[in-house]
Amino acid sequence: MRQHGIVTPDEGRTQIAEQFRVIKRPLLTNAFSKGPGRVKNGNLIMVTSALAGEGKSFCTVNLAMSIAMEMDRTVLLVDADVARPTVPRILGVGKERGLLDILLDEKLDLADVLIKTNIEKLTLLTAGTRHSHSTELLASQSMGELLKELAERYADRVVIFDSPPLLLTSEARVLATQMGQIVLVVEAETTSQQAVKETLRQIESCDVVNLIYNKARSFSGSEYYGYYYHESA
Repeated sequence: MRQHGIVTPDEGRTQIAEQFRVIKRPLLTNAFSKGPGRVKNGNLIMVTSALAGEGKSFCTVNLAMSIAMEMDRTVLLVDADVARPTVPRILGVGKERGLLDILLDEKLDLADVLIKTNIEKLTLLTAGTRHSHSTELLASQSMGELLKELAERYADRVVIFDSPPLLLTSEARVLATQMGQIVLVVEAETTSQQAVKETLRQIESCDVVNLIYNKARSFSGSEYYGYYYHESA
């Protein structure tokens, strides 16, 4: 995974590892804060983008890997990009039953489809079998019950969803209404301001929206994965 730019536990203080250490900290604060300022379902975090190819799945996996390095947190990574699942390929996992299968089959238990990775605190739930009514499945009562279980079963768990691009699919909009926090990945020098504004408008129902400015250029002119963090709440 390292050769693909994915953060790994034994990587040390590389630039990308440090960037995700910065990115994850306010997300974790929101996820586990107590008291009046508590974010409802703050441990349900959706990563999305306006359009395809902006690097959202790359950011999703790196965010999950970075949080899995925390001493007292565990991560469930959900590939919710049901039309074009990418996370299993990044992690080297084959096609498995997953999210949509659970929503379709009430006899199927969550434990039956969770995949333990070789990262101690990281578990994967794949998108599962494609379905023509995936949007309706994600908007169903079964999905609501599943999200409640995911959010509440383990006190130390962060659940990260790799969502489809928001301006291209209806599934992402349905997911956005059920999340506690959203991370919007914006590709530097490519994604238009209009696309970003429209995306933000469509997810304004979420109290906490975070922006990652991806694929920025360094001062030397070479391209690198740069992450700039902005939070609006």
